Amino acid sequence: MYNLVMKDLKLAISPFFLILPVLLGALMLIPGWIYFLVILYFCWITVPVMFGQFRAQNDLLFTSMMPITKKDIVKARVIVMVILELLHVGVAMIFSVVNIYLYPDLTHFFFGPYMGFWGLCFIMLAIFNVIFISMYYKTAYNFGGSALVSIPAAMLFAGVAQWIGIASPVVSDIFNGSGVHNTELQISILAAGIVIFVALNMITYRIAVKRFLKVEIL
Repeated sequence: MYNLVMKDLKLAISPFFLILPVLLGALMLIPGWIYFLVILYFCWITVPVMFGQFRAQNDLLFTSMMPITKKDIVKARVIVMVILELLHVGVAMIFSVVNIYLYPDLTHFFFGPYMGFWGLCFIMLAIFNVIFISMYYKTAYNFGGSALVSIPAAMLFAGVAQWIGIASPVVSDIFNGSGVHNTELQISILAAGIVIFVALNMITYRIAVKRFLKVEIL
């Protein structure tokens, strides 16, 4: 499994996508921005280009020639996706700490870069994964349809969550008002987001394996 993951990270994925999280994470320094966009760039740029490279390199046929099972192929790809997502979120969180120190008195109209917000980001990525990966492994080759469904779904979640955050005084207070100083509340929201992220990725893996076992690799 380790070798499969490293094969993707070292051979199949351009080093640019390991640097991109730093470039995108720096967008967290923009005061009062829509910070969901920082994470959505992963869905818009990284995933389509990465899976396009997999197809161009005929990675599926190459990987299937190795003495490994289809379950291992799916597991390794899910792990790689999660690693890249955690890299994007982790770097963005570091920049968000800098943001908070640079603009301590800034009044946020959109979600501020606090811990609770990152819980929502984990849920958004979980929704993206469960749709994209599950649909992709119907063929393990075509990713266009998966992207066309999963990207709008992630954007819809972000849009609805942000609208509620603006329209509801209670939610606005939790994510931008006095709630940001309630450490226990913020950690609880972040923890809930991480739990949902882990649970949905486990479900995603099982669905993808079930579908991939029916795919004939030529």
